[in-house]
Formats: sequence, structure tokens, C-alpha cells
Amino acid sequence: MDRKPNRLAGESSPYLRQHAYNPVDWYPWSPEAFERARAEDRPVFLSIGYSTCHWCHVMARESFEDEEIAEMLNRAFVCVKVDREERPDIDAIYMEACQIMTGRGGWPLTIIMSPDGIPFFAATYIPREGRLGMMGLRELVPLVEELWRNRRSELTALGSEVLNAMRKSNVHSPETIADESSLSRAYLELSRIFDWAHGGFGRAPKFPLAQNLLFLLRYWERTGESKALEMVELTLREMRCGGIYDQLAYGFHRYSTDASWGVPHFEKMLYDQALMSLAYLEAFQATGKRDYAIVADEILGFVADELISPEGAFCSALDAESDGIEGGYYLWTLDQLRDALGDDLKNALEMYVLEPIGEIDGKSVLRISPKGELGDLKRSIEPMRRRLLEARSLRARPFRDEKVLADWNGLMIAAFSRGAQVLGDERWLRIASVAADFVLSGMHRDGMLIHSHKGSRISILDDYSFLIFGLMELYQAGFNGRYLERAEILCEEMISHFSDPDGGFYYTMEEQRDHILRRKEVRDGAIPSGDSMATIDLLLLGKILGRPDLEEIASRSFRNIRMDSLPAQVGLLIALDLALGPSYEIAIVGDAADTKSMLRALWSVYVPRKVVVAGERTPEWASSLRAVDGMATAYICRGYTCSLPATDIRSMIELLGVRGFRGSESGSG
Repeated sequence: MDRKPNRLAGESSPYLRQHAYNPVDWYPWSPEAFERARAEDRPVFLSIGYSTCHWCHVMARESFEDEEIAEMLNRAFVCVKVDREERPDIDAIYMEACQIMTGRGGWPLTIIMSPDGIPFFAATYIPREGRLGMMGLRELVPLVEELWRNRRSELTALGSEVLNAMRKSNVHSPETIADESSLSRAYLELSRIFDWAHGGFGRAPKFPLAQNLLFLLRYWERTGESKALEMVELTLREMRCGGIYDQLAYGFHRYSTDASWGVPHFEKMLYDQALMSLAYLEAFQATGKRDYAIVADEILGFVADELISPEGAFCSALDAESDGIEGGYYLWTLDQLRDALGDDLKNALEMYVLEPIGEIDGKSVLRISPKGELGDLKRSIEPMRRRLLEARSLRARPFRDEKVLADWNGLMIAAFSRGAQVLGDERWLRIASVAADFVLSGMHRDGMLIHSHKGSRISILDDYSFLIFGLMELYQAGFNGRYLERAEILCEEMISHFSDPDGGFYYTMEEQRDHILRRKEVRDGAIPSGDSMATIDLLLLGKILGRPDLEEIASRSFRNIRMDSLPAQVGLLIALDLALGPSYEIAIVGDAADTKSMLRALWSVYVPRKVVVAGERTPEWASSLRAVDGMATAYICRGYTCSLPATDIRSMIELLGVRGFRGSESGSG
């Protein structure tokens, strides 16, 4: 049946355009939708998802493409579709409402609310018809119609309760002052929920949660607590060997449906690649184990091959589905493996492990054994990996979401920049620079950083805080002062648009008026909170530029640390670790060719609380520092009081207090 396009056909979001031919009379999030709801006295049916979400696709096929269900929805509601990645501000508000009402959340997110945006019903996926104790849309829609018509006061009372609960949760009054003991308490909490069999935290489903690993590395460096490092290493090893990692093209899927990282939910998200790259790079610096450098390089290579837009920016994600089957692109039967490998199948099965998928008969995910050195295994497995990759390339590829988001691009710029620093690969520096130039030229306009390149003119805290972080890492990878200057400009805008004088940062700009609540997002989710990243930015930029005023603003954020939710605030605790110190401002001066070996040695060791300046355009505090006798010279400073200059690598490293310096052996080669 030919259908006319609805209002979503002209939207920039790939997710909204996926619904452009639904018979549902969708509106994008807009004043017109709510004006119609008020004029016709109807509730609003809000559906939030994203383009690579498997269960979003399922609900669309079952219900939103169904003429009968569409007719019911159109009669009862004004229907609104939102791409959570393009409007994370809207998603955050109604996800909190869902968690308050149901105790859980996820996508697709389904909200029914009054014409003024107050929610009174929340759910995630809803089937077309009721099953297994779940109410279907066929039953739900007429029930809500009847309640809205005859018992509306009960719905509005429920909505008021939810809104009050949301307002209450947005008030952050510290119980105690955060200090070093807060770090220890968070470590103990993470230890309590750690899975010592498989790594990771809590039970299935398991998410990467790279910020937990980054915190534990810092805690190990601060205290020498060996179990903190063991938790990181076990997790990184098990994840790399599991089905959550694409063993053929590399890169991480979004999460594991089981405790052993075996069967993933198959989306590949840009932010996971960025954060996990950083975790593996820091683990390599901390331990000197080349396996971690290999994995970081694999992830960056995957992004370079699969997620770079024609303009050089980073695309958002790869879909979970292929030909309507979740994971279809990544799954194998024994016969398919035999066809691809022929006589090498026996050898392959000695190295690859087949993880069966329960719902799809005979199909499995590839994983590898966590025993032995990854480098040795890669050399043995490489010919078979290439043949399997070639066979897989003939399949229908997952959809790529082409959205360019400022926040996720900022994280990926940081990861490629750190890869350039630690791995010494100039390719990664070039990729980071091109992406940064695209975002700065195409998405920063009229004193505002736009969240989505082709989307609505909105901005969230994460856009600024993640991009500033990326620009600081990019500056320290190549010492192009232009990126430091832009980071400072963005920092001033971030403070102007988002900061709360009482401490911390709001998630949305004060000028933005199209939602019911201005919130602070101080808890981490799949990614660190924008509040924690903004705090880290201010601390780092304050040290690089010699601006204690930025560090003072950052210190107010620690008022938002709550002792009853420490594991969910490890991002802020990473900032606290930086603020507590000891931290270092390091200036490397001298001829660029001569300073390379000194910088290479500096990036080979784990000193997480540091900033580095070099090159022709250094901040004022470092501008008077000179090379000694024409040699590359390092100045190790604390609070802008510098040590005697060091002209050899070992002296420089000793001034940083690094344990067990590995010298030239630690380079990645």
C-alpha cells in the first residue's frame, strides 16, 4: 500500500525519517504539536528512540506501521516522535519520569502526558497486543481514552506527583564535604558489585562503563591498591575476548545480554569506542602490557574505517539489525564458517569460540579464548579473520546513522588524540584534527555550539564539556595553539550558558524553554555526566592556562557529590581526584625534533593528573622557560612553581614520582 509521507519526512534525524511513512500522524517535538493537543483537549503520546535501536524497530513494525493501531493512536492522542540522540534534553526528562513511575527505563521510551507536557504514564517497549502480563497498545489506548474523559483528575494528580518527584531529585544538598575518603568509599562500592568471574559491574545486562575503569586506574595510581588494577585488567581482557567485541572488524557493541560478555546487543555506538579506547590506552600506560595498546589501536582503526563521514567528522552509530534480524550481520552458523574457511575450519575452532544465540537457531557469535598473549593469537588468527571478514562483507550491512553530534565527536576527538600521544601514530592525530575542524567550523556559530550538525538549534552541556576535553587532548597531541584558544572560548561560553552559581552545571541552556524542567545531570550513565566532564575541563584548562578562577568554579561542583550514589558519580570523583592532586603542569621546551623523544617517554608512563604544554605558542606561565644549553628540557611544575629543569628522560620521570619506569621498552613501536 502506497502511503503519503507524514510531517517527519522533512526532518534531519535518520530515526525520524524512518517513521516518515507510518500511518501514525506523527509530529516532531514542536510547539505546533502541543498547541494542537491543547486546542483539541487530547493527551500527547510521546515515543522516543534512536535509529540503531532493535526494539524501536520491533515496536515500529508491530504497531506504528499497523493501520488499526495507527488509527487508534491518531484518534486518542497527538503523537510526537523524538530522536533521543538529537534531543537528549527531552529524553533525559522523560526517562527520569519513567524511572520514577516504573523503576526502570530504556528505549523505545513511551510516555503519555498532558498537553502541557506533564507525564502520567510511562513504559518502554509495548507490544501490539497484550502478552505475558504486558498490556498491548490495543488495550492501553482505549483505557487511557476512557480515563482522560472520565477520570482526568486522577491522571493529573499522578502527573503532579511525578513532576514534584523530579523537582525534588534535582535538588542536590551535600551530606558531607567530598574529600579523599569519598574516593575510598567509591572504590569499596565498586568492589562490592564487581564480577570477579567475568569482570564488569553488577549482573546482566552488562554495559562497558569505561568511566568506572578510568576511576579505578586513578585509584590504583593514588593508593597502590592492587585489586583496583586487577578489576580493570580482568574486565578489559574479558571484554576484548567476548562476543561484545566484534572479533572480525573490531569495535564494541553496546552491551552484553549475559554476565560473561558473550551475547551482545549489537548496536555499535561512537561513544563506546571513544571511552573504551581511552580505558585501554590508560591501561597500557599503567601496565606497559602491549595487548592493551593493540586493542586501542584496533578500536581506533574500526572507527576510522566505519564511522567517519565524508567530511571527516564522526557518525553516531551502526544499527543492531541487518535485514530485519538483530545481529544478523555478525552471526555465523557452522556451515557458513565451513564455506568461508574450508579446510582451515578446524584450526579456526581452536582459536574462535562459538557463543550460541538462544533465539536464532544454529547461529553463534564469535569470541576468543582469554588465555595467552593477544599479539601472539592475532598473528595466528589473522589469515582466518581476513577470510571471514571478506565473507561477511557480502552480507547486507547494518544501517549507519550519519548524525554528527558535537558531544560524541568531542569524545572521539579525545580518543584519537590520546591514541596519537600514546601510540605515536600520526594518522590518529590527522583524523582528530579534521574532525575538530569540521565541528568548530560547522557547528559553532554565533556564540553557540550546536548539538547536531543538521538538527535543531539546541545545545546541551555535554556538547561543550566533551568537545572542550577533546580539544585539550588534541592540543597536547600536536601543540597547535589554535585548539587551545578555541577550548578557552568554548569554556567561557559553557560557563555563561550552563553554570549554576551555587555549584555545578545545568544540562540545558537557560535560554531554552521547550521543556517542563531545567535539570542538572550529575549521575553518570553509559557515558560520564556532562557535569563531571565540565568540572574536569575547568580544572585542566585552569592548569594549562594558569587560570585559578576556572579551578575555583570547578571546585563548586563537588557540592553535588552524594555519598549515597558514589558509583553513579565516578565521573565527578575522577574530577575530585584531579583536584586533590598531586597534579603537574609540565612544560617541554626546545627544538621540536629534540623534544619528541622526551614527549614519547612522557606519554609512555601513567601520570593521570597532568597537563603538558609545548610548541611555539605556550601559555603565559611557561613563556619564559628556556631550553638548557640548547637541549630538550622539561620543567615539572606544581601550582606553577617549577622544579629545576631536567634535560634527560630519567630525571624528568623521577620528578613525576612514577614507579618502575620502563624506559625505551614502553614505546608502542
